[in-house]
Amino acid sequence: MHSEAIAKEDRAASVTPAIRPSAPWRVREVTALPNHRLSVRFVDGLTGTVDLSTLIASSRAGVFARLRDPELFDQVYVEHGAVMWPCELDLAPDAMHAAIKRFGEWKVAP
Repeated sequence: MHSEAIAKEDRAASVTPAIRPSAPWRVREVTALPNHRLSVRFVDGLTGTVDLSTLIASSRAGVFARLRDPELFDQVYVEHGAVMWPCELDLAPDAMHAAIKRFGEWKVAP
């Protein structure tokens, strides 16, 4: 069961405050949502949803199969403008931004 959704801002800023990602496709904030989805906000203000459910449920999920564990999925965070998990998984922020800008959502397929 998913815990209460909590928005997580880029925690790298506390370590390297002089670095401020400015490319429009850099992620500023991420929130884990139910059903293997994420809510994201980019530095340019664009917001949208990332749907990882099809990928994670797939037999071709590869390393992303680890995210079937809801506790691990909920540990998503932003570092240097990228969406990441503690198990060293990350998502391409530029592809995410392009899809969300066009469709309002990025459905990640296997």
